[in-house]
Amino acid sequence: MTDASPLLLAPNPHDPRLTQAVSGVNERGERVETAVPVERGLTLYLNAQEIVTMMTINDYPEYLAIGYLLNQNMLHPDDTVTEVEYDEDLAVVVVRTERQTDYEGKLKKRTQTSGCAQGTAFGDLMEALEGVVLPRAELRTSWLYRLTHAVNTTPSLYLEAGAIHGCVLARADRPLVYMEDVGRHNAVDKIAGWMFRQGESGADKIFYTTGRLTSEMVIKTVRMGIPILVSRSGFTAWGVELARKTGLTLVGRAKGKRFIALAGEERIVFDQDLAYVEEESAKNRRKGAGDE
Repeated sequence: MTDASPLLLAPNPHDPRLTQAVSGVNERGERVETAVPVERGLTLYLNAQEIVTMMTINDYPEYLAIGYLLNQNMLHPDDTVTEVEYDEDLAVVVVRTERQTDYEGKLKKRTQTSGCAQGTAFGDLMEALEGVVLPRAELRTSWLYRLTHAVNTTPSLYLEAGAIHGCVLARADRPLVYMEDVGRHNAVDKIAGWMFRQGESGADKIFYTTGRLTSEMVIKTVRMGIPILVSRSGFTAWGVELARKTGLTLVGRAKGKRFIALAGEERIVFDQDLAYVEEESAKNRRKGAGDE
């Protein structure tokens, strides 16, 4: 068992800025009140250029802004970020760099991705993956089961209000950073931004997401230099193809005792006796738990 220290960054489901109480009626016609996540627009500037307006819960705007730019290949890993300015009233975040930037042409070839909540990918991202060699690593099944259990039982905005995705950066079976947002790509970007700011390498990390294993998720994980991507949800064909091409270990449908690996299975060490693994309890099941 590895270090069971608390998360370096954890969800704060009781932050009053992140949910709103809404009243309605249930299936019996009874008046009820429920908490729902609050999404806000956040406009991102890179130096003097407006890049995008994102819908987000807006809990870590600095990390989201930097991670978005990194994962869109607009900010480079060796860039120097001189300042990040966030104005809550204007709902604007500005990332300033030493390098002069001009992405007007790139913005014109922006394409909609399969991610929810207006995720975008740019045409040259595939070129950025060429020549990428992910580090050697291993995924012990004992780590996998302890990690998924830890994620599912951590207090979160999802368990408080639902309608949200979560992503976790882990080392072995220890979750390090747990981010949530209305779109899984935002949660990924916030972790990428945190890694950049902390100078954290992805070489010895595992990335966990509650969302589908799409091409976008694979691309972002590879760009972060993380060799293992795990999800409780399923796959897309292009996501699997890209994982195989880039040497990413891709594990999906990880619920209870079950999982399936469709790429990079040579990294998996089967060291866990399944007789000692519990099935997922009903109270911890998440969106899509019965879909596959």
